[in-house]
Amino acid sequence: MDREKPTEKDRAYHSHDQPTAKGPKEIEGYVGFANLPNQVYRKAVKKGFDFTLMAVGESGLGKSTMINSMFLTDLYNAEHPGPSRRLKKTIAVESNQVLLKENGVQLRLTMVDTPGFGDAVDNSNCWDPVIDYVESQYDSFLNSESRVNRKSLPDSRVHCCLYFISPNGHGLKPLDIEFMKNLHDKVNIIPIIAKADTLTYDECREFKKTILNEIAQNKIRIYEFPDCDDEEEQKVTKKLRERVPFAVVGSNAVVDCGGKKSRGRVYPWGTVEVENLMHNDFLALRDMVIRTHMQDLKDVTNNVHYENFRYHKLAAFSSTDSKNKLIDVFRSPIVQMEEEKKEHIQKMKKMEAEMEQVFEMKVKEKKQKLKDSETDLSRRAEQMHRNLEQQEKEMEERRATFEKERQMWDDQQSTYYEGQRETMKKEKKKSLFN
Repeated sequence: MDREKPTEKDRAYHSHDQPTAKGPKEIEGYVGFANLPNQVYRKAVKKGFDFTLMAVGESGLGKSTMINSMFLTDLYNAEHPGPSRRLKKTIAVESNQVLLKENGVQLRLTMVDTPGFGDAVDNSNCWDPVIDYVESQYDSFLNSESRVNRKSLPDSRVHCCLYFISPNGHGLKPLDIEFMKNLHDKVNIIPIIAKADTLTYDECREFKKTILNEIAQNKIRIYEFPDCDDEEEQKVTKKLRERVPFAVVGSNAVVDCGGKKSRGRVYPWGTVEVENLMHNDFLALRDMVIRTHMQDLKDVTNNVHYENFRYHKLAAFSSTDSKNKLIDVFRSPIVQMEEEKKEHIQKMKKMEAEMEQVFEMKVKEKKQKLKDSETDLSRRAEQMHRNLEQQEKEMEERRATFEKERQMWDDQQSTYYEGQRETMKKEKKKSLFN
C-alpha cells in the first residue's frame, strides 16, 4: 500500500513540534540567572584554590630565592632552608605546602623541589625520581576519582615545572635536553635562564635564540600559550611568548632604587631591580604563572597530561589478551559484563588448580620429610640398640672377669689363712714342749 503524501496542513502542524535553530533570545525584564557567575565566584573563593609548582635545576642557580621573590614571602628561610643548602648527596623529591591569602582568596601552594639534581658525577637517569613523583600524584588522583565517595578530591598534581638553565655555556646541556625530553609529555615545562644578570642584553638575546633552536631540534614540547579571542589578551600573550625562555633575577634583599623600595641586587656598577622588565623577565614570568595563566596551566594539566596518563593506565587494565587489544567500547555493557564474568571464573578456576597443585606438592614434601624423619629415627634406634647390646656384652665380660678375679682372691686368702693357722699350731706345739 502506498503511503499518503503529507498535506500542507500536516507539514504546518508538525513544524511546530520540531525545534528550530535560532539565535539567543533576549528576555524582557530580570529573571536572575545572570547572577550565576557570582555564585560560582563565591563558591570558588570559599573553597580556595590548589596549585603545585615544581622547581628543578642544578644547585646554586637561585631557585629558592626566585620562589621567594615570586610570592613575596619567605617560603625558604633559616628554619626551612632551600634545597641547595640541605647537603643532599642523592636526588630526592620533597614537597612543602603553604597557605597564602590575598584579598580574601586562599591559595594552597605546594612547592616541590629536587635537592641534589645534577650534582652527581654520573647523572644518568637522575630524572627518574621526578617522573615517579609526577606519575604517583596522577595515580593518587585517579584512585581518589575512582572511589565511591568523591566529595573531596585533593589535587596534588604538578601543574607547572620551572626548569632552571645555567647561564654559563653556549646553550642547553645534555642533562637539560634529556630531562625535558623525558618530562615534556607529563607536565607543563617553562624554561628559565637563571641569574640573567650575568649576561649582557645581546648575550641574553642570543642565548634565548640558541635555547629555542635546540628545543625545536630535539622536539621538546614546552608550555604553549593558548589562543585568545580578545585583542588585549592576544597582545599580552604575544609579549609573554616573545620572552620565552624567561631570563630572571631573584633577590631576597630589599634595596632603595631612586627612593622606591623593591627587591634587587646591588653591584658596584649599579642596581638590578627584580621587578623591572628592562632588567629581566621576572615580572613577566610571575604575571604569567600567577596572574594570567595559572588556570590554563591547571586546565592543560587536567585535560592533556592527566588524560594521557589516565588513558594509558586504563588501557593497560582493559587488555583482553597478550597483545593488549582494547575492549570495543561500542559493545553492549551486558555482553562485556558476561565476558568479564567468564574471564573471572576462568581465572578463579586457574587459581584453584594452581592452589591445589601447590597444596599437593606441599603435602608430598611433608610426607617425604616425615618418611625421612622416620627412617632417621629408626636408624638411630637401631644404632642405640646395638650400642646397648655392646655395652651389655662388655658388662657381662667385665662381670665374668670380676668373678674370676674374686675367686682367685678368695683362694689366695684361704691359702694364706691356712698357712697362718698351720704356722700358729707349730709355734704353739713348740712352746708346750719347751
